Amino acid sequence: MHYWLFKTEPSAFSYDHLANALKQTAPWDGVRNYQARNFLRDDVQVGDEVFVYHSSIPEPAIVGIAKVVKAGYADHTAWDSSNEHFDPKSAPEKPLWYMVDVQAVCKLDQPVTLNVIKTEPALAHCSLFTRPRLSIHPITATEWQTIIDLSHPKSA
Repeated sequence: MHYWLFKTEPSAFSYDHLANALKQTAPWDGVRNYQARNFLRDDVQVGDEVFVYHSSIPEPAIVGIAKVVKAGYADHTAWDSSNEHFDPKSAPEKPLWYMVDVQAVCKLDQPVTLNVIKTEPALAHCSLFTRPRLSIHPITATEWQTIIDLSHPKSA
């Protein structure tokens, strides 16, 4: 099993959207970066766990956990000219873009903000910092556990 961080803009698709979807499951579509596409196509597998990270907001944060329930398959939104993710270079017989299906697991007890992540020494080498523009990030088991620990409110 692998761990991942998937970025999303909550105004387009939030953790709550996922949690409220039928069977709390939805395709993770619209990824239009080749390295992120390669992760979705080649590396993200059923059973992998995913942090859902809300980006492009005043306080970006990891807000929930999902799991992959369907491995990479062609992102059909690229073939629909009325879809915001349309790409005329992609075709059913030769897809350029891929997606996976994810299912909501739980919201974090407390969101883990980007500012908190930046100050945690165990996360200093997280790919969130080395490749900040990517929307799909591999997360090590140690980074995963560190973030889980940070999500639990401290007792007074």
